[in-house]
Amino acid sequence: MALQDVAREAVTGLGYELVDIERSAGGLLRVTIDLPWEPGQNGFVNVEDCEKVTRQLQYALEVEGVDYKRLEVSSPGLDRPLRTERDFQRFEGELVDLTLKAPVGAAGAGVVAANRRKFRGRLGRAKGGGWQLSWSDEPEARPGRKVSRKRQPAPVQVLGFALDELKEARLAPVVDFKGRRPGQTGES
Repeated sequence: MALQDVAREAVTGLGYELVDIERSAGGLLRVTIDLPWEPGQNGFVNVEDCEKVTRQLQYALEVEGVDYKRLEVSSPGLDRPLRTERDFQRFEGELVDLTLKAPVGAAGAGVVAANRRKFRGRLGRAKGGGWQLSWSDEPEARPGRKVSRKRQPAPVQVLGFALDELKEARLAPVVDFKGRRPGQTGES
């Protein structure tokens, strides 16, 4: 049985979701797991979950004769990769970093700079189906400084995309040591 199949079977058998599996130099086998997602639910993987999966994987890999020196099981983290339609549904409304396979051309770019491939913005559903990213290039106000009421806000830019146009998509790591601000949802 292939390594991917062995890992998926062991992880899903314990009630978790296999996010990623990676082999590194020196015999390191890195497995990333998460709790299965249903709309309206947000759970987080903890150390005990990783320990339980590690024990099961060690046994399964030994039975299948998979060669590795060290096994590492972890959660997806703050900058979790988004790969499937389900991932995008789960994190709709969150801040996301996208990298496109091909740069945005000058003809259809509008306000977006030509040849740009990397974007950060809020993930949302596009009106005609598919997904969109919206952002404003206005810098954040510095603490203690007043913002003039006369100042015109920067326009909100929107980029529509299909999942097959993406090279990579990840949650943007947002760390706020004072707690989540009103209006924010999802994982921290």
